[in-house]
Amino acid sequence: MAKELVIGIDVGGQTTKCGIVDARGTVLAQTVIRSDSHTTVEPYIADLAEALKRIIAEAGAEDNIRGIGVGAPNGNYYTGIIENAPNLTWGGTKSIPFAKLLSKAMGGIPVSLTNDANAAAMGEMTYGAARGMKNFIMITLGTGVGSGIVINGEVVYGHDGFAGELGHTCAVRHNGRLCGCGKTGCLEAYCSAIGIARTAREWLDLSEEPSSLRSLDKITSKDIYDAAKEGDKLALKVFDFTGEMLGASLADFIAFSAPEAIVLFGGLARAKEFLTEPVTRSMNANVLPLWRNKVELVFSSLKESDAAILGASALGWEL
Repeated sequence: MAKELVIGIDVGGQTTKCGIVDARGTVLAQTVIRSDSHTTVEPYIADLAEALKRIIAEAGAEDNIRGIGVGAPNGNYYTGIIENAPNLTWGGTKSIPFAKLLSKAMGGIPVSLTNDANAAAMGEMTYGAARGMKNFIMITLGTGVGSGIVINGEVVYGHDGFAGELGHTCAVRHNGRLCGCGKTGCLEAYCSAIGIARTAREWLDLSEEPSSLRSLDKITSKDIYDAAKEGDKLALKVFDFTGEMLGASLADFIAFSAPEAIVLFGGLARAKEFLTEPVTRSMNANVLPLWRNKVELVFSSLKESDAAILGASALGWEL
């Protein structure tokens, strides 16, 4: 009898989301584990395998898993290796044979790996806001800034499997912030959840503007969002700055693939009421006139967990 279920896994910098998915795209069971609780990959793989076996039993899916698809930072679709992933506590500058390690821990179930943003793009194209689109760019705004580029209905991987690292294009050419990748001025250093929190901290240090954020020892992107909802002027300015930075970079991205839409996804994208206007304004101000007001800015229509799980799970059907 054909095996009728697959597993989708979204590996993020802080958490890993896992789900069992059927052929209709229904997530039958899911769970979350910490990604950042280990400094080496082996104990993380052990925790992940234990969590997967638990939801397999919960779904009554023993002996019915066809394959496992994984979306992870710097995941190489061609090799199954996670290479030099600075946002993973056990990644760093190492090359980790992730697909091989997880398959072994799961008793030989085949595993396919791709970049986390590529997985999210696949999920959005199949089930979400990009359904029916053949040319779009997915931007994930989470711990880092990721991207998945779809041209003519196909995810772009490039010759080595790593095409689409738009978060590490240069947004600030001179005296830019140091990014986790080792470069300076990367878009990720400004428009990720970590980047926006860094902007807020820097501005608080440089000004005496009243803000509810001053009372916090550690500022997160959620704190800034909550403050903006309360009308905090500094928080609103931070979102405006972040949106302008992102929009200018999106204008550059439009120039190389002429997408019909840019899809924003991830935790920071939930602040769309504060990002839509500055991103759109900056994007159209910086793009070539032939694309001005032509490329749609849309936000993911799927639950943050489901989009990445469903996208990653699509890899499982190919195994």
